[in-house]
Amino acid sequence: MNTRLSIPHAPAFQSGGEPRVAIAFGGGGARGISHIPIIEALDELGIRPVAIAGSSIGAIMGAGMAAGMRGREIRDYTRATVGNRRLIANRLWALGPASMRDRIGGFKLGHFNLEPILGAFLPAAIPENFDALHIPLKVTATDYYGQKEVILEEGELLPAIAASAAIPALFMPVRVNGRIMVDGGILNPIPYDHLLDLADIVIAVDVVGGPEGDGTDMPNRIDSLFGSSQLMMQGCIALKLKLHPPHIFLRPRVARFGILDFHKVGEILDEASEIKDELKRSVDALWKVAASG
Repeated sequence: MNTRLSIPHAPAFQSGGEPRVAIAFGGGGARGISHIPIIEALDELGIRPVAIAGSSIGAIMGAGMAAGMRGREIRDYTRATVGNRRLIANRLWALGPASMRDRIGGFKLGHFNLEPILGAFLPAAIPENFDALHIPLKVTATDYYGQKEVILEEGELLPAIAASAAIPALFMPVRVNGRIMVDGGILNPIPYDHLLDLADIVIAVDVVGGPEGDGTDMPNRIDSLFGSSQLMMQGCIALKLKLHPPHIFLRPRVARFGILDFHKVGEILDEASEIKDELKRSVDALWKVAASG
């Protein structure tokens, strides 16, 4: 477990008596299932974030929370959907060619159209538009040709989430506002920096992970591709932490899981369960600093 507590200054109390809290959920494919215990911990603490930011799977989890879903609801829904192989197969089969670039060529990496896939799996509680959310949500995406990070926070929600989660070499890019977008995690794996001016306490959750092994096994082509991406994103995160750290930085112990290990939802949730107490202890420490400041 890698949990960091940063106290650059004592969080300021609002007139209501408690600091404002914002949270950023990072990208990491199936490892992002570990965001659920963190949402549950915030529920148990009675904390309602004033703003949420998310990248890739973090945008999906963030949308659920921003829509008003509680952590327990998200847990149950995740187990019932992505944790059910038969249901996954049936829903993907029902999409037919809509989930692929075209009808020809079979199932190839990079041919999956994420927008209809997400449409078939996201809970009904997630609305069509950003303005129907209960909590403001910032979704990161990468403008492929513009070579820059883009924050999506208005208009249609589904294309924004799909763009944020469009992992290169696995999913097709997504067109948003006339621009070609890919995975938001490429340029900003944990977009907590967009929350620093909006809250007194900012929580950042890293589920990017990194290559694991004994250092002797040669990775295959796919592992090498995704592992190299993890290394680049971790370099970006390390630099951000030096320049402008969040108040609470959490890293659930889920690096051993692969980006597509959604069928291991139960294992991921079990592995990440201890992060709830880590978050509660960190929040309590900051609360005490705020109270004494």
